[in-house]
Amino acid sequence: MDESNAVTRAARSAPRLDGRVAVITGGAGGMGRAASLMFAAAGAKVAILDIQAKAGEDTEAEIRKTGGEAQFLRVDVTDPGAVAAAFDHVAATFGPVDTLFSHAGTIIVKPFHATTDADYDRLMDINVKSAFIVCREAVARMLTSGGGSIVITSSIGGEKGFALESLYCMTKGAVLQLARSIAVEYRDQGIRANAVCPGFVKTAHGLREIDELDALGQVWEESALAAAQGRICEPEEVAAAALFLASDEASFINGTALYVDNGWYARG
Repeated sequence: MDESNAVTRAARSAPRLDGRVAVITGGAGGMGRAASLMFAAAGAKVAILDIQAKAGEDTEAEIRKTGGEAQFLRVDVTDPGAVAAAFDHVAATFGPVDTLFSHAGTIIVKPFHATTDADYDRLMDINVKSAFIVCREAVARMLTSGGGSIVITSSIGGEKGFALESLYCMTKGAVLQLARSIAVEYRDQGIRANAVCPGFVKTAHGLREIDELDALGQVWEESALAAAQGRICEPEEVAAAALFLASDEASFINGTALYVDNGWYARG
């Protein structure tokens, strides 16, 4: 028997994240919740960092009910001290973090000329500063514990411009570049970093985005959505892409943007 093939088959038969310790920010709802459930089902011990206490507790309970290991921590991921304390707690409970899905984020839909300084500060804090803080914490720890994998949620808007979402597109371009830069800087230390870039997703966030665009005259009725991406994306489809990038199946994928948009970005 070819020993290398036997090893490969054994690896594929094991849970994809078996023995891994994963932190998922924004992991209580929407795509983050789908990822929390999926990562746990794939064998990871999952720490859910979110400010939504009830949703986070419910997600933890659901994972535990199905035999998984999870812990919800109510954390403001724009606070460096709170993030460091959360990582300390996770390490003490589950072991060193080797997997990060930096997903926390939100959106503001507004004409660019009407966007305020307060809008800028809020979205940069939630979407960009949080990713910077969480990824910095993860990288520092992964350097001393043997490496790991980071996935950041960007967006199709990280590289494709959209009217009424200029500030959102700025932030998603920033975190996409963060993933690429981490990949380049830390590849030789065993740390990978990639981004998932969804189109419209059927979550509270995504449906609110569509409603707010509609209210401002950029109507996304069923035919327009069908023309752009065929149909609306399910949160589990984005979570599955993040799971793949986090897993060893993507061991030679580093610094990439994985579009989860059914060809929208490719259409131009």
